[in-house]
Amino acid sequence: MRAGNMARRTKEEARETRNRILDAAEQVFHDKGVSRTSLADIAAAAGVTRGAIYWHFANKGELFTAMFDRVLLPLDELAEERGQPVDPLRGLADKLKWCLRAVTTDPRRRRVFDILFLKCEFVDEMGPVKARHQTSMEEGIGKIGTDLRLAIEVGQLPADLDTQRAALFVHAFIGGCLRDALMMPPSIDYAAQADAFVEACIETLRTATALRGGKRGEHGLQAPAEPAH
Repeated sequence: MRAGNMARRTKEEARETRNRILDAAEQVFHDKGVSRTSLADIAAAAGVTRGAIYWHFANKGELFTAMFDRVLLPLDELAEERGQPVDPLRGLADKLKWCLRAVTTDPRRRRVFDILFLKCEFVDEMGPVKARHQTSMEEGIGKIGTDLRLAIEVGQLPADLDTQRAALFVHAFIGGCLRDALMMPPSIDYAAQADAFVEACIETLRTATALRGGKRGEHGLQAPAEPAH
């Protein structure tokens, strides 16, 4: 075998081993929870040695991060969007609908989100995972804000919409829906409601006076009127 072919084969084998470790981690984290899972558990499930895991990953936190980096978090999808849409509000709505459908219909995404939201404690070696998640949230909120400003420019939303507050509202909406979807019993078809939920969110952006700018008091809320004397 030529040196070039051997090097290619070695890289392919290393990639296959890495993916096998990530697949095993995904399953064991989901079954046992992150804090109760050891690298030895993952090695056994993957059919490799602990040394093989350390060859690819420095610790459990790095392994965890690599696992969910294979499946972009919902608002990472928003941050990855390229270009300026002709219909920014419809584009945002479509992405939100996709997020809700993905977590309810894609088994891998559902497992990873379930682990992240419900089976992970962000302590000790998992601290970098929390930082990664916070960065993702910040980027997603920023992308939502950009879409809202574009929608205002083309007359789809009120000119006095407070885009920062509205972006946080949309982020809270989609985050809450995703967590709800993970906890819903199988008897409830959450995916079937995704379109209606998102359209309600979009309608709220158009009509809710609480999301408008103007005079604001503490915490960004409308200051109460002075009592009459």
